[in-house]
Amino acid sequence: MARGGRFPWRLRVEQRLVRPRWVSAVVPVLSIVLGFLTGALLIWLNGVNPVQAYVAMAKGAFGSKYAIGETLVKTIPLILAGLGVSLAFRMQLWNIGAEGQLHMGAIAAGGIALFLPQRFPGIPAWMWIIIILLAGFAAGALWALIPGILKAYMNVNEIITTLMLNYVAILWVDYVVNVPWKDPASLGFPLTAMFPKELWLPRTPGLFFLNPRHRVHLGLVFGVVAALLLYIFVTRSKWGFEVDVIGRNQKAARYAGMSIARNILIVMAISGGLAGVAGMAEVMGIIHRLQHQISPGYGYTAIIIAWLAKLHPLVLLVVAFLFGALLVAGDQLQITMGLPVAVSFILQGLILFFVLGGDILSYYTIRLERR
Repeated sequence: MARGGRFPWRLRVEQRLVRPRWVSAVVPVLSIVLGFLTGALLIWLNGVNPVQAYVAMAKGAFGSKYAIGETLVKTIPLILAGLGVSLAFRMQLWNIGAEGQLHMGAIAAGGIALFLPQRFPGIPAWMWIIIILLAGFAAGALWALIPGILKAYMNVNEIITTLMLNYVAILWVDYVVNVPWKDPASLGFPLTAMFPKELWLPRTPGLFFLNPRHRVHLGLVFGVVAALLLYIFVTRSKWGFEVDVIGRNQKAARYAGMSIARNILIVMAISGGLAGVAGMAEVMGIIHRLQHQISPGYGYTAIIIAWLAKLHPLVLLVVAFLFGALLVAGDQLQITMGLPVAVSFILQGLILFFVLGGDILSYYTIRLERR
């Protein structure tokens, strides 16, 4: 101990002038490894062998054709919501509202599927599917535009507004399934009637490596196409360049004549629209009705996925698949090991924690030096 009771060493934090290339690849991988190592300690404290638990998780997510199919089912909403979140984050817009936007897309899709086809019987089923897809996108986009407008014209913090609107949207779904749209034959459960079968999203063709009775639907195609289009727009278009510039330096963007407000509205609308399509795909492709808890938190998991993918649309496809596997594996842990399904969500949180910590270390150097 130095004179005066002061510690003789101190931490010095300095911003890196040049970020090493290897950091971008190593940090996400190391974050996942550290997340699972910390998770192993948690599993061990619950009296379960971590190695056996992780083997059970791997078998649950990849151990059979059925398991891989279920992993892809979970991947679909994660891709769509993750793409929306990553686009907003690219422009430094912190859209935490993908969960609410997902629910709004589900409400719009469900409302059309329940009530409109019987009023307009001449419209073919394939056209209704397109209408429902567009409605899901529009509902999510409009829901995201509320905080977008507040941000663009009044500089209201979008983290707070998007987060608060999540609860409104979730409660809205709870209201419609409990009161106006509740199925009289549901025996008191908060459910709507099943959607007409011809309006269900078709199964994705050509997946010969899956169980013939798999549940992977056309939403997977929507997600992959959206990722490819988003990649092209953000890397090869003038608009994508504007989004990057505004995200990095708003003053420079304004000096260059770029419209900050217009781009905020466009980005928030597309971001919310993609999350809305995720909700539409979930209710039209898997649940086939509206019900309480249509999402186990896909919109929040999308935030972790976007960060882990470094906001890259194509990398996000892989990360979403891995997190889809993590969700399926959580169910397997509950069945085979008696662990709560919350373990998989804790693992997600740990991975995000280490990703954010790794980002700090990749942009800053921390030195221990004498005073």
